[in-house]
Amino acid sequence: MKQVAQNYKSGELAVLDVPPPGCAPGGVLVRSLYSLISTGTELMKVGEARLSMLGKARARPDQVKKVLDSVVQQGAVNTYQKVMNKLDSYTPLGYSLCGVVVEVGRGAEEFSVGQLVAAAGNEFALHAEYNWIPTNLCVPVPDGVRPEEAAFSTVGAIAMHGVRQSEVQLGDTAVVIGLGLVGQLVVRLLVAAGVRVFGIDTVDDRCRMAEKAGAIACSSADDAGIATLERALLGASNGLGADHVLLAAGGSSNGPVEVAARLARDRARIVDIGKTKLDLPWNAYYDKELDVRFSRSYGPGRYDDRYELEGIDYPAGYVRWTERRNLECFIDLIAREQLDVGSLVARIFPIADATAVYQQLSTGALPGVGFLFEYPETTPLPQPVPAAVTPRPSTVSGTSGKVRLGFVGAGNYASSMLLPHLAKNEDAALTHVATNKSLSAANAQRRFGFTSISTTADAVLDDDSVDAVFVVTRHSSHADLACRALERGKAVFVEKPLALTDEELDRIIAVVDATGNDRLMVGFNRRFAPLLTDLRSRFGEPGGGSAARYLVNAGRLDSTSWYLDQDREGTRFAGEGGHFIDTLSWWLGSLPTEVYAVPGPDAGDVTVTLRFDNGSTGTISYLGCGNARFPKETLDITGGGRNARLDNFQKASLWTGRRAATKKARGGTDKGQRTELENFVAAVRSGTPMPISLDSLVATTRATIAVDRSLASGQPVAVAHRNQGLV
Repeated sequence: MKQVAQNYKSGELAVLDVPPPGCAPGGVLVRSLYSLISTGTELMKVGEARLSMLGKARARPDQVKKVLDSVVQQGAVNTYQKVMNKLDSYTPLGYSLCGVVVEVGRGAEEFSVGQLVAAAGNEFALHAEYNWIPTNLCVPVPDGVRPEEAAFSTVGAIAMHGVRQSEVQLGDTAVVIGLGLVGQLVVRLLVAAGVRVFGIDTVDDRCRMAEKAGAIACSSADDAGIATLERALLGASNGLGADHVLLAAGGSSNGPVEVAARLARDRARIVDIGKTKLDLPWNAYYDKELDVRFSRSYGPGRYDDRYELEGIDYPAGYVRWTERRNLECFIDLIAREQLDVGSLVARIFPIADATAVYQQLSTGALPGVGFLFEYPETTPLPQPVPAAVTPRPSTVSGTSGKVRLGFVGAGNYASSMLLPHLAKNEDAALTHVATNKSLSAANAQRRFGFTSISTTADAVLDDDSVDAVFVVTRHSSHADLACRALERGKAVFVEKPLALTDEELDRIIAVVDATGNDRLMVGFNRRFAPLLTDLRSRFGEPGGGSAARYLVNAGRLDSTSWYLDQDREGTRFAGEGGHFIDTLSWWLGSLPTEVYAVPGPDAGDVTVTLRFDNGSTGTISYLGCGNARFPKETLDITGGGRNARLDNFQKASLWTGRRAATKKARGGTDKGQRTELENFVAAVRSGTPMPISLDSLVATTRATIAVDRSLASGQPVAVAHRNQGLV
């Protein structure tokens, strides 16, 4: 299918051919008829992408701070790779469309195939021929509403939420500053609500358009125009001024907020809808005691994954107007002919012309505010035929002798920490990648040269040309995908964790026993880090009775992190703790036998004490309450009259005599991914044992799972072993 995308690093716009998304549970697959270009939001994004790197940094100071913190913890090279991975990728455009349902996912049975719907979301309602839309971002379009008009629904919901935030009443007076696409819709909604409306814009045609829609008077934004508007406003309001001022303008000028204070009456409401400068003149706002409010996108539910992705609605008795109900209301106003949207349509372009259209919009060559992409009638989506599960020996079958790799998932970690190394490995061939989002697969193919790309895991699992499958997805899917890949005879590399529950781990063991396929590896990379392996070699065999202490300064989670979804993805330690347990187990040369965990200062913090087979002990303090500039990982080992310390994979010190012998990392922080991957590929190619024994993988996973049980019970938890294998 065709999809519009932009490379944020270069600013390049393109119409790409990418695989259509699959139809996941909780939503519907929609074939687009029309999608609306948001001339404010999208052109701002397009313009920002065309800035220099310094310009991008100035535009996003919040991201610059995160980068600087990451340099301290992860090192300059790793941070650079992650930043470039994000920047040098195609990102989608679009968030408002109308289309036809072509497939209904489980849990979205309120919709039906062939139904006309309006859809929202900057991750879902994209400028693409097909889109998967979650239920709470999708509404039916009633008979009588043209699809071209329904495509305005998302931007209409933005305007509607802004109007609701102002709490207008019949007979009120309002001024709309900024008469672009959102401003024009705000004017129409206010007029429909019985409000006397005035408007300001720098473009005269927009002023006349708003007046035709019912505004009493609109003027230019210069001094003369504002003075003229002020006289008309005072005349219409008995000298009071505006009850409400709605800011629908963008840009870096502070003019809109200054004009708002001038035109507002005493104790009026100022509602910010657009992204404009808000350096409030204190005296003007204080003297009138103005009420400044913000309007966040489409309404309540926005940025709440439980609402948008899981379909959990807010009760109307508590939240009357959610983003979905705003979409429904906007469409209903069109259906009842109380809102004119058709007059806003300036031009409709075929999706194939998108690159040229954005160029013309950026230069101001296209007059008007409402521009749509239309999509050609396409053939029905091909229906995949489930392949039979036919186990085969996990051996390299390619004539080139290279290990042909398939990836399920290609997010930031895979693209920055795994794929760059594999792309350089002469014994590996990147054959097939599948991601949930079409552009993610296209990005992976463009950067790393995958032969095939897909949007379903089954496409990779059922690909007989793939020798080994990498599972680099969200934690809740790891165990199932690993089992399915093992059943198909593939070698499997699972990014940690291997499993989130004992039941999931038992299933993996049962599959290994039933199929005889034990070609399994988990991404416990730290034991392969050059600085750490050298330190262990210098330390010598630890022997029984050694003690290890691992301090992890994990940092606070971003409020949008999917780690916070513990019900689905497990705790943060369940996702990351295996790294540190495996490192201790490897260093001590012994498997963990008992886990005792106590909670730390903040939610998610934990201190874990482990006992090992050989009598050694280990303590892991996993804390998010520390300083962001403090090193992330510090490992101390004591035993046999020796001490060793690893400082964040940047410095390793050994005390065996009177003074410490210290080595420093060269060429950036290396946490072992390159060596780990080389060993995995070599083992698959040669048929030799996996780099980490299955017994060790199982014991580490059991111990990680046991941490949550110990926290819940307050008691130590024994760790059962599969066999007494090598670490």
